[in-house]
Amino acid sequence: MSLPRRYLLRTFGLTVIGTQLLPIAQTNRTPKNIIKPRRLQVGDTVALINPAAFNYKKEVEPFFQVLENLGLKVKLGEHFYDRYGYLAGQDTARAADVNAAFADSSVQAIFTGMGGWGCNRILPLLDYNMLRNNPKIIMGFSDITALLLAIHAQTNMITFHGPLGVSSWSPFTINYVKQVLFDGASVTMENTRSVKIETIGSGKARGKLLGGNLSVLAAMIGSAYLPEWEKSILFVEEVGEEVYRIDRMLTQLKLAGILDKISGFVFGQCTKCDAEKPQESLTLAQVLSDHIRPLRIPAWYGSMVGHIQDKFTLPIGLEVEIDADSGTIRLLESAVN
Repeated sequence: MSLPRRYLLRTFGLTVIGTQLLPIAQTNRTPKNIIKPRRLQVGDTVALINPAAFNYKKEVEPFFQVLENLGLKVKLGEHFYDRYGYLAGQDTARAADVNAAFADSSVQAIFTGMGGWGCNRILPLLDYNMLRNNPKIIMGFSDITALLLAIHAQTNMITFHGPLGVSSWSPFTINYVKQVLFDGASVTMENTRSVKIETIGSGKARGKLLGGNLSVLAAMIGSAYLPEWEKSILFVEEVGEEVYRIDRMLTQLKLAGILDKISGFVFGQCTKCDAEKPQESLTLAQVLSDHIRPLRIPAWYGSMVGHIQDKFTLPIGLEVEIDADSGTIRLLESAVN
């Protein structure tokens, strides 16, 4: 995700809210059984870490009240307020906070403060064996996509594409966080009436839900940190990218063989993705039609996923059913134990 977009996070209602030696990642995908983390309960402690870009204290401080209202206590990562250029500290420090949060028995879940850029840099520094043995909820979106996909790919743990600490924790957003992370409900994600969907390919499909930010996902292609895509449901979202760049990234997914393997496709919101010269550009609808319609799979555009105020909490790695005509994502089981 390009650096300027960390500042866009501050403009779309998203402002509400000692370094150790680290192991080289083991990238063998041995686990096959899905690992579900323990559900959240009132009184739990959540670790708040910054594995990507830095944020200012004033941006994240309102989130502490959100956590208190949810009945949660917060434990800041040791390097949470570090800064190294546009990053929240050196790679080793940011990775240390991820590893430490999973290893800490007093922490029941892990939330992330900021997106931006930086998670790809720390993927080789995470102790995936330790993470697998200490499953916990970890949630975020935007650049955190890299962390969520890598942890799932390496451990088969369910991870969660949901709000950041600096997100606008609206009642809609909080409701889905509660249903998915606290209640363990097999909830159906459905847009509000004011947010319309556009069907690309009609029908229903079932599969493992995978995805996140499109540019982050595209940047991971060729690495050992992506999951298997066979018969999966791919969801993507984007911010601050012109239509031709969306075209380029979807083409990259096509050339990598990913699009040919999926059973269903959901494009969330593309915030600030208008072309500078609309008269010389394809529309986003045309690009999505060019890439997705030939796949002959259920697909739609406009789900409430992305750099927007109201957003779903999506479990990465969980079996779901999508309905491209109604624009719904139905969890087929609880995402937490």
